[in-house]
Amino acid sequence: MPYCIGLISGTSLDGCDAALIRIEGERVEPAAFVSLPMEEALREKILASCSLDKSNVKLICALNVELGRWFAEAAKKVIAAAGLSPQEIACIGSHGQTIFHIAEDEEGYPASTLQIGEAAVIAWETGIPVVSNMRAMDMAAGGRGAPLVPYAEYLLYRSDKPRALQNLGGIGNVTALKADCSLDDVFAFDTGPANMIINGLAKHFYGLDYDEDGRIAASGRVQESLLAEWMAIPYVAAPPPKATGRELYGAQFVEAALASHPGIKPEDWLATATRYTAASIELNYRRYVFPRCPAREIILGGGGAHNQTLRRDIAALLPECTVLTQEDLGWNSDSKEAVAFALLAHETMQGRPGNVPGATGAKRRVILGSITPASITN
Repeated sequence: MPYCIGLISGTSLDGCDAALIRIEGERVEPAAFVSLPMEEALREKILASCSLDKSNVKLICALNVELGRWFAEAAKKVIAAAGLSPQEIACIGSHGQTIFHIAEDEEGYPASTLQIGEAAVIAWETGIPVVSNMRAMDMAAGGRGAPLVPYAEYLLYRSDKPRALQNLGGIGNVTALKADCSLDDVFAFDTGPANMIINGLAKHFYGLDYDEDGRIAASGRVQESLLAEWMAIPYVAAPPPKATGRELYGAQFVEAALASHPGIKPEDWLATATRYTAASIELNYRRYVFPRCPAREIILGGGGAHNQTLRRDIAALLPECTVLTQEDLGWNSDSKEAVAFALLAHETMQGRPGNVPGATGAKRRVILGSITPASITN
């Protein structure tokens, strides 16, 4: 009965999520989950590394090792939380920290992706084999390298009724599962921002990492002209497969919006950003999900699932659907992506493909990631 760990530091930059799962045949159970908070100094280094203006080779080189140590710490903490020893863990799946992602060839730059957090450091510190760099092989096969969570969602959530699984991390993405679907039926894509703009505004105006429970947004009024401007961004209505991230909706997006729309109240900014997330989800569901998968059940995951205002907005814009969270199905909303990368690592260790071409656009299914063998520890 193998135990596997999944590690991910997402685009929201709030911490490293570490999930430990137990796998027995097709049965997968949660064993432990911890979230290691990210200190501000580390967050600033990551943001600088992601910036075309501030990044440099020396910074990224050193940060790769620093993040490896941080991820190893998270792995140790989740092992302790489960009351297990490292020797009982079959593998660690480390997503790493995305520094940059070019989904398609553009302006002389080939489609490519870079996640850092040195796997050798994690393997050395824990004594456990590490599967990392999981997006690269999908991109080599002509995919966009994202989203990768759909394969895990197919394994965990397929049923006799159509479902839409909406992740609300820094970026929002949906996985559509038709009733009694096969893997060939599964499709998924990034709907647009989830928490990224909201968090950027909360930090700018209030010095907060996020808008807890959506309370600030609930006190504001949506600025319809600003919302319409954001909805007109080509990515929102573009057909899938598609993926986006900090390169579109990061700090530069928030800074440009603030500069071009002076005079808007802080709470109104939060209300508008929250509605933008919900409205972009609605548009994509009506255009691209419902015609192929008439889901009437939406299962939210990721940190944004705790945002009550965002949940109300989604439910109001999609009244024909029942909106649930991972907790309603016995899982933890915060652990969703970490669980997925634990499962993906297990598939890689078994020599099985882990991507879904209907989600990423890859030419075929491929085995994901690079395996770093366990170090020999005392």
